Amino acid sequence: MKLNYKIIFHFFGLLLLFNGGFMFLAALLSLCYQDGITLDLALSGLVIVLLGAFTMITTRKHRKEMNKREGYLVVAFGWIIMALSGTLPYMLTEAIPSFTNAFFETMSGYTTTGATILSDIESLPKGILFWRSMTHWIGGMGIIVLAIAILPLLGIGGMQMFAAEAPGPNTDKLHPRITDTAKRLWLIYFGYTAAETILLNIAGMSFFDAINHAMCTLSTGGFSTKNASIAYWNGQPMIQYIIIFFMFLAGTNFVLSYYIFKGRVAKVFGDEEFKLYAKFILGFTIVAALLIYFRADVSASSVEHPMVWGEAESSIRHGLFQVLAIVTTTGFVTADFTAWTPFLVVFFFGLMFLGGSSGSTSGGVKVVRHLILIKNGFLEFKRSLHPSAIIPVRYNQKSISGDIVFNVLGFFILYMLSFIIGALVFSMFQLDFESAIGLSASSLGNVGPALGDFGPVDNYAALPTLGKWWAAFLMLLGRLELFTVLILFSVSFWKNR
Repeated sequence: MKLNYKIIFHFFGLLLLFNGGFMFLAALLSLCYQDGITLDLALSGLVIVLLGAFTMITTRKHRKEMNKREGYLVVAFGWIIMALSGTLPYMLTEAIPSFTNAFFETMSGYTTTGATILSDIESLPKGILFWRSMTHWIGGMGIIVLAIAILPLLGIGGMQMFAAEAPGPNTDKLHPRITDTAKRLWLIYFGYTAAETILLNIAGMSFFDAINHAMCTLSTGGFSTKNASIAYWNGQPMIQYIIIFFMFLAGTNFVLSYYIFKGRVAKVFGDEEFKLYAKFILGFTIVAALLIYFRADVSASSVEHPMVWGEAESSIRHGLFQVLAIVTTTGFVTADFTAWTPFLVVFFFGLMFLGGSSGSTSGGVKVVRHLILIKNGFLEFKRSLHPSAIIPVRYNQKSISGDIVFNVLGFFILYMLSFIIGALVFSMFQLDFESAIGLSASSLGNVGPALGDFGPVDNYAALPTLGKWWAAFLMLLGRLELFTVLILFSVSFWKNR
C-alpha cells in the first residue's frame, strides 16, 4: 500500500499550529514582563501558525486512514519539524543568532535533554527563557500524544502514533479509547506542573522561576533560568526537596499516578517496575550520600556544611538530588559531581544508562527493560539445569511472551551499539575519551550534563558544528526509543506493499 502522504503532512500542519500557539503564549508572557521582544515572539507564532494552516488546508482532502508506517513517519519527522520551527523565536530575537546553535537548543528542549550552548542564561529576555522551558514541557509528555487527544475532530484514529511515541516497551492504556488516554495523561501532567509551580513559589522562588522550573522538572528536561542551575538555591533546601519530589514523580509511570487518583493504591505498590525504581533511588542515594559525606571535595562541589547535622543533611540532599537528576534524566545540578570523587564520576556515568520508568517523561533505557534483562539472565541458569523445562519471564505476576524479551534484548544491544558509535563519532572531532563517552551517553539518554569538557557546570558551546548536529541526532534517537528512528533507514520500510 502506498504511503498516505497527505495525512502525514496534514498532521505536520497540526503540529505547526500547536507550536505557533505556544509561541503566542511566550509572547503574552513577554508582554507582561515588558522585556522588549513581544513583537518578535508574536511574529514567530504568526509565521508558524500561517504555515501550519496552509499545510492543513492544502491537504484537507486526504484518505483518513493511518497505518504503522505513516505513524512512524509522523512521529519521527514531526519532532524534526517541531525543532526546526521552534528555532524561529531564537533567530528573530537574536537570542541565538546561529541556526546550528538554535536548532541544537531547540532539539535539546523538545527531547528534554537539557543540554545548552548558552553561557549567560540570566541575560536573556524572560520571553525567550519561557519559550525555552516550554519546549521541554511540550516535549515531555510528547507533542504527539497531545495532538492525538483532538484527532477525533479530524476523523483520524491515533493508536499508531501512540504506539510509536509511548515511552517503554509496554503501553498501558487507562481507557479503551486512546484519545481519552492522552487527555487523562495531559491532565495529570498539567496538574503536577501547576502544583509544583505553587509550591516553589511558596518556598521562595519568584513566580517566573517557579513556573519555568516546574515545566522543566515534570518534563525531566533540566533547563534552568539561572546560570548555576538549582545550585543557585543551595541555601534554600526546601526548594530542592520540592524539586526532588516532583523529579521522582516525573520518573514514575504516569499511569500509576492515575491509579493513585482513582484510589487504587495497591496497584501502584504492587508494580514491580515501581518497586525496583524506588529501590534503585534509595540504594544509589545511600552510596552517593556516604561518599559525599566522607570523601567528597566539599569546596570544589559547592556542598554547604554548616554543622554536623547540616553536613549529614546536605550530603543526603545533594546525593538524592543528583541521583534522581541523572536516573530520571532531568539533568538539574546542585553541585559539580565530577569534582566529588573518581568513583562518583564513574558511578553517575553508569546511572546515565538506567533511565526512569516506562510511561514516564524520562529518557534512557528504562527500569522495566533492566528488570526484564535481569530476570531473563537469572532464568538462564535454571534453563541450563533444566533444558526441557519451559520457564517464562514473569512481570507483575504475568508471563511475558518471548517476543517482548527478544525486543528488550534487541533494544539493549542497539542502545549500546548506538552509544559506542556515538562516542566514536565524537572522538573524530578531536574530543578526549572522557568527553566523547560522556557526550554520547548524555545525548542518547537525554540526560543533559556529560563528563570532561561538557560536565555539569559547563555547556556545549565549545562542541564543533558537526558535533552539535550529531548530538542533536542522538537526542532524537534516544527520545524516540531507537526503533522509531532507525526503522526509517531500512529499505523494507519504504517498499510499497
